[in-house]
Amino acid sequence: MNTNDKLWSKDFICITLCNLFIYLVFYYLLVTLPIYIIEHIAGGEIIAGMITTVFLFIAIIVRTLTPLWISRFGNKSILYAGLIVYLVSSVLYLFPTTGIGFLVVRMLHGIGFGLATATTGEFLTDIIPQSRKGEGIGFYTLSLNLAVVFGPFFGINAVRNLEKPYFFGIVILFSFLSIIMCVFLSNTEREQQPENPGVNSRDVFEKSAVRISIICAAFAIVYSSILSFIPVYALDIGLLHVSSYFFIVFAIVTIISRPFTGKWMDVYGANVIMYPSIILFALGILLLSLSYNSAIFLIAAALIGLGWGTLFPTFQTLAISKALPEKRGMAMATFLSIFELGIGIGSYIVGVVISIYSFQTVYLHGSVLVVMGGVLYWLLVHRKEA
Repeated sequence: MNTNDKLWSKDFICITLCNLFIYLVFYYLLVTLPIYIIEHIAGGEIIAGMITTVFLFIAIIVRTLTPLWISRFGNKSILYAGLIVYLVSSVLYLFPTTGIGFLVVRMLHGIGFGLATATTGEFLTDIIPQSRKGEGIGFYTLSLNLAVVFGPFFGINAVRNLEKPYFFGIVILFSFLSIIMCVFLSNTEREQQPENPGVNSRDVFEKSAVRISIICAAFAIVYSSILSFIPVYALDIGLLHVSSYFFIVFAIVTIISRPFTGKWMDVYGANVIMYPSIILFALGILLLSLSYNSAIFLIAAALIGLGWGTLFPTFQTLAISKALPEKRGMAMATFLSIFELGIGIGSYIVGVVISIYSFQTVYLHGSVLVVMGGVLYWLLVHRKEA
């Protein structure tokens, strides 16, 4: 293999670990901050419902503008700025005593998150060799899968057992570690040549990434029902004692499969990976709707982990693969913004549907939506490439 095709460079390891710590904070607070606010703030139920929406809304706006700032100031400067804002806002969580105070800090935190995640994506596209793009993004995405498992795990234990300074102290620690990882990054070519003629103020979205990002957002609507409601569903069906193992099984299956699926995509193309992953994801959601014991519940977790855990990096790779080299960071930002919009919309829709019907109804129809998403992919991507 050509030495230029080296994947596991110092920069790749550092940016992946940086991303891990960023998302550990994200998922730690995603699960626990609403619980904390409801228990400690008067009228917290209303504020708790706004916490995630405000955070993601601000992050999406900031992320769409970040490529413009990167083109002017360079990757590393913007990454430092984002991580410092992320750390400062993590410290500020120690001080609010009202719901409005938490919302203000949450907005600031969203700014840091938007800057940091857009810039790590920019670094990633510069670091990974083109011949190993699928494999590299697959391993990078593992940092998100690990954060999905360990963020809520640490958070749920902390919110029940730790006082406020120690509860938010964990957030501060993870944010600080993300900055430490940034210190070891080399300057990329984008940093050394910050004036990027391919980016201008009228072009904050990468058009080549929009179509595949919208399709991924359709799947994300279903995924949001897993991310936000699995513990509540487990309680509803009497399986709360095994709910903590759901994401562990999810992560183990994803980690085991990732080295193979990333390489297969690089060799055989996205379609060979896409359709089996869609089928597995749909079967996992369907099985989840039928769960009545621990075995079925955890088998569903394995199928969902194998399906979604492969779908997401495949969509991510497709989103940046057609962009020009100088616009791949913008393509990554476009993809993440639209994906998170799907998560936000999905969480709201699922919450409304659950309040009227049942979890079984949500997951049963969710499996149908996954299949419809596969049809949408065939119509808008596969067929047009044939």
